[in-house]
Amino acid sequence: MLPPSLLLLLTTLLHLFISTAALGVNYGTIADNLPSPTQVANFIKTQTIFDSVKIFDTNPDILRAFANTGISMTVTVGNGDIPALANTRNARRWVANNIKPFYPQTNIKYICVGNEILFSNNQDLINNLVPALRSLHNALAKAGFGNIKVTTAHALNIFQGITVIPSLARFRADYARSFFLPLLQFHRRTKSPFMINPYPYFTISPKTLNFAIYKLRRGVIDRHSGKLYTNMLDQLLDSTYSAMNAVGYGDVDIVIGETGWPSQGDPSNVANIDNAMSYNGNLIRELLAGKGTPLMPNRRFEAYIFALFNENQKPGPVAERNWGLFWPNFAPVYNSGVLRNGAQTVPTPAVPAPATGKQFCVPKQGISDGQLQSNIDYICAQGVDCSPINPGGGCTYPNNIRDRATFAMNSYYRTRGQTFNECNFGGTGQLTTVDPSHGSCQFL
Repeated sequence: MLPPSLLLLLTTLLHLFISTAALGVNYGTIADNLPSPTQVANFIKTQTIFDSVKIFDTNPDILRAFANTGISMTVTVGNGDIPALANTRNARRWVANNIKPFYPQTNIKYICVGNEILFSNNQDLINNLVPALRSLHNALAKAGFGNIKVTTAHALNIFQGITVIPSLARFRADYARSFFLPLLQFHRRTKSPFMINPYPYFTISPKTLNFAIYKLRRGVIDRHSGKLYTNMLDQLLDSTYSAMNAVGYGDVDIVIGETGWPSQGDPSNVANIDNAMSYNGNLIRELLAGKGTPLMPNRRFEAYIFALFNENQKPGPVAERNWGLFWPNFAPVYNSGVLRNGAQTVPTPAVPAPATGKQFCVPKQGISDGQLQSNIDYICAQGVDCSPINPGGGCTYPNNIRDRATFAMNSYYRTRGQTFNECNFGGTGQLTTVDPSHGSCQFL
């Protein structure tokens, strides 16, 4: 009989070789201009290479739309529901209401219980998370839905210390035994994955930008392990593996629940289309190639890109509304490599076609000065001629930010192809046939 240590090693190696990659996408809906769930399901199935979708609730319209598509689904339990679901009866009721009406016609693969709970710093949620995972797992088994796995997604504030060397990464000392050990025990017992949300975008400095977007030629060496890293995501994945392995659970699968890059934001030298295309494009190629990481060579990761659409009602800075791979009319924001056969346009637009006659791009009513200034900064940084709205220019009167933004947005729209997408600006722009020219300030 093999000793336990050797058996665990063989099990781990077998797991690494048989794991299969799955490329999914996060489908958020904080917007007022999105196509119907049925259109979205058809688009993903027929036009993209995605085979799985993750949503942030249990929206019944979305779950019905993905029935019989062959696309696997991850649904999410809201953070506030976690304490109640630690109760077995409540968990059974939740499964009866949110899973049973749709499964197995809709291929629900994971239930993600909450999102980034440690990051919330809410002790009630933290204490009840593992009990809620257990209750839901038992409720699924009771209902005959044992193929659905239960997990939870973690932000990468899970490590001890600010600077983390991949091979020396360890879980936070304050939660290593009380939280991560029972959590990983649950994952191993139920064969469910440890899900992380690694975002190099949120950890970069000017010196590490190229490393984050796969443009650092020489790479970075982990001097403890001697491993060479050519991108930041591999560092984050190996840090996760090292922390898990240090407590004896390196065999538990790792799934990337969210990762991506915004195509617009402030500062625009970080959040822009070129960087988003570099990060997501290289990420997707490496995932599909099954390249793995320095500490996990040839491991094929399941990953969900954030996000499917730009969502025009998300709060916060401009970047929050510009993580999408696609506009609401299904046109690509940039070429990320996820459309089938290299296609760059698709049918079934979800926005009205432009009216006949000349149109102008202007800000919507109610847009804040901060958002308007962000639009101006972005446009001028893209090489659009902003001299007319600079001091001494012909469009500085009346001297208010809305008028300056109107001129800048229309100039960008006019010089970038005059399509609906070029007047979106994270949902802050709209097309009009009313000419905003005034006095000596004539709009093209």
